[in-house]
Amino acid sequence: MACRLPGAPDLEAFWELLREGRDAVTDVPEGRWTLPHPAGGDGAPVADPGTRRGGFLDDVDGFDADFFGISPREAAAMDPQQRLMLELSWEALEDAGVLPGKLRGSRTGVFTGVMADDYATLARRLGPEAVTRHSVTGLHRGLIANRVSFAFGLSGPSMVLDTGQSSSLVAVHTACESLRAGTSTLALAGGVNLNLAAESAVATSRFGALSPDGRCFTFDARANGYVRGEGAGVVVLKPLDRALADGDVVYCVVLGGDVNNDGATDALTRPSAALQAEVVSAAQRAGGVRPADVGYVELHGTGTRLGDPVEAEALGAVFAATRRPGEPLRIGSAKTNVGHLEGAAGIVGFIKAALCVSRAELPPSLHFEHPNPAIAFDTWGLRVQREVEPWPGKGRRVAGISSFGMGGTNCHVVVAEAPPVQAARLVGDQPEDGSVVLPFTAKSVRALRAQAGRLREYLERWPDAAVGEVARTLVTRRTAFEHWAVVAAHDPAQALDALHALAEGSPHTALTTGTAATPPGKLAFLFPGQGCQYPGMGRGLYGRLPVFTDALDDACHALDEHLQHPLRDIILAQPHTPQAELLTRTDYTQPALFALTTALYHQLRDLGLTPDYLIGHSIGEITA
Repeated sequence: MACRLPGAPDLEAFWELLREGRDAVTDVPEGRWTLPHPAGGDGAPVADPGTRRGGFLDDVDGFDADFFGISPREAAAMDPQQRLMLELSWEALEDAGVLPGKLRGSRTGVFTGVMADDYATLARRLGPEAVTRHSVTGLHRGLIANRVSFAFGLSGPSMVLDTGQSSSLVAVHTACESLRAGTSTLALAGGVNLNLAAESAVATSRFGALSPDGRCFTFDARANGYVRGEGAGVVVLKPLDRALADGDVVYCVVLGGDVNNDGATDALTRPSAALQAEVVSAAQRAGGVRPADVGYVELHGTGTRLGDPVEAEALGAVFAATRRPGEPLRIGSAKTNVGHLEGAAGIVGFIKAALCVSRAELPPSLHFEHPNPAIAFDTWGLRVQREVEPWPGKGRRVAGISSFGMGGTNCHVVVAEAPPVQAARLVGDQPEDGSVVLPFTAKSVRALRAQAGRLREYLERWPDAAVGEVARTLVTRRTAFEHWAVVAAHDPAQALDALHALAEGSPHTALTTGTAATPPGKLAFLFPGQGCQYPGMGRGLYGRLPVFTDALDDACHALDEHLQHPLRDIILAQPHTPQAELLTRTDYTQPALFALTTALYHQLRDLGLTPDYLIGHSIGEITA
């Protein structure tokens, strides 16, 4: 997963914001939401009720265009929503340990929920003379998903979904259906919403949706509208059996979901409690879940006078009969922290719920002090989560996420904690001497220094992190770029000093930097012949590196039926022992070298080194 939200530039920061109960809503940044003056130029800031505050990103116009091979002119013409989804798609894949380059040509789908394009409004203010050859692709909302597919070379379904405020949760549900149907082998799903134009703020305000107080008082008696938020989120989805087989870190399992519409209510934007209840029940049926199994629901929860009681009534219709006394359904809304992200609201709730079930905690929902008298909390078995608490109950952690569009398109998704996953195999144990080796790359010297700073912050924050696993991730689950650095330190303290030096652009004795050949040269593996053998060769690797160990065992097992003595005992023998003496005999030397170098080959491949050529001398030629 990856996200960029108000007060939370990444996933970990978002979880901290939730746990600490922080409100990221602020006054409108200078320069935002100004209406054009009739005589030209920007006029006064918008003064409509509810437009004075919101949840905003700090760096909406920041974008590393060169990283994605985009020219400065094209980048300037691109809706920042396109830029943000490019960055977060890359970050989500890296969080999943998937190398984006290896997805090229694959049936990876991209499903993005979007309901607004404020940048197009700003662009049109500049008149026809500002239109360039990049304007059509830069401003077309459908290309927000297509841009990701193009940049990463993905051949699966690629679409923008607009169902109003439920768009991004519908995108998640649609992605899951594509995976189940086999039309996608992997899926990127999410949503984006940037509040850039004053016109959209004014329209929302005059529709009557915004809170004059600039807060979402979800399920509170003070509920009087919502406060707008902006940002984006992306999740990587794949079939569970594949995730388990690949040893992935799984945040949650999507058990089921459903989408429906309120139909003909009293008004176009008036919700239906009966149809909201039906979408929740249908999602549970699709996931094989009973209402009593669900411990928490992440609400749509906008904090409106009409919407909150209807949503509560719908939940009561599904859950009330299943809640035992003293065990109400816990509910909450991330909108109280970051505002209502409208088309991207659903993905925010999804990410929050995924973090809750994976970390077995429920963070507080803010601004709930006076229960809404129109909501029968006790009768309907509901309780707003007001503080950080462990997940209630001892059974499997199951959560629901609701998202409703103003035109009546409702979506509910059910997620649960993941089954135990076998821990990722380490490159090796922590070296006995405490040494640390950390290799990493970037596209530029500036980015390399930034990478060093982030790596140092991570190791300082998690001092107990297994550096062997950190190194393995850097080697095998990160894209290799031309600018590289290797920290080879005596101990963790020296490694931190070296990372700090690189971040500051200074030399250090434990630091080596360089630039790879562009284009990269070919890679060959040379397998040696008889004469390089020695007693105990491979003993320092055997048992510590699973891939090497398994490959050596397989080779020895295949050869043992042709030999009088077990080959593995001869290879790993201590010097000056009878087994070691056998290594000098050709009939054992050559099988031993074959087995050892075959195992080394598999280990190097597992570390990400894929050779273009294999060559060998003597027995090494047969190994190759």
